[in-house]
Amino acid sequence: MSGTRWWTIPFLLVPILGVAVFVMAIADIWPFERHWLPLNINENGRVIDSLFMFILVLTGIIFIGTSMALFWVLWRYDAARNADPVQFTHGSHTLEVVWSILPAAVLLFIAIYQMNAWADAKLRRPTEMLNGEEAPQRPLALVTGRQFEWRITYAGADGEIGTEDDLFTVNDLHVPLDEEVVLQIESEDVLHSFFLPNMRTKQDVVPGMRQFTWFKANRSGVYDIVCAELCGWGHYKMRGRLTVEPREKFDIWMADALQEQNRSSFVKPEEE
Repeated sequence: MSGTRWWTIPFLLVPILGVAVFVMAIADIWPFERHWLPLNINENGRVIDSLFMFILVLTGIIFIGTSMALFWVLWRYDAARNADPVQFTHGSHTLEVVWSILPAAVLLFIAIYQMNAWADAKLRRPTEMLNGEEAPQRPLALVTGRQFEWRITYAGADGEIGTEDDLFTVNDLHVPLDEEVVLQIESEDVLHSFFLPNMRTKQDVVPGMRQFTWFKANRSGVYDIVCAELCGWGHYKMRGRLTVEPREKFDIWMADALQEQNRSSFVKPEEE
């Protein structure tokens, strides 16, 4: 190999190492253990994962193709070995049209391809029967983002949030297993982002807006709640705990938590 061409090798290594890193992460091979997507426990999460993998493969093919083309140009037209005279061009209208239309077509295809995933996650809220009529399902809890914690208000026996039988917790969200769960989310101060990695659920929490998110957990366990939007100096510690448990255990936890809340409540005596 000519000494004048060695510098082209790093350009060839870029796609090779890039693909290798992704393969090792997906296969959970050292030193990239636990660097891939967290375990999906949402019934609809596989749709998000499929969409993610489709876009990853599509952009990966484009990345490899452009990297190989760059390497070939650098290798083929090395100044020390290329005896052909330099040819200048003032542009190609056809080429400009092609490289404008192809990306636009790809983006349009992705936009259409993901419409059902977006609708399921953001538009098609679960429903329930209320007074003999189908209505949007009421939220299990209200999650309020606040620097730097998640305040959670559970609906009591009446199923309504904002009444006397509500349960209040901080950074501790419990949901029943294998049931559609609707959460109302809002912000008390600045912009936050309510992120449940294992649920493949993320929603910006905008001050002044009442928003909803929903999911159906299919695996018991304890998982993370994080804020995915920089919201101040303590953003790094704005974490909570999501506990997924069977309905029986959820009801027991709810009853015990309400009992403890009522026991520790302080009622200010009337002034004489």
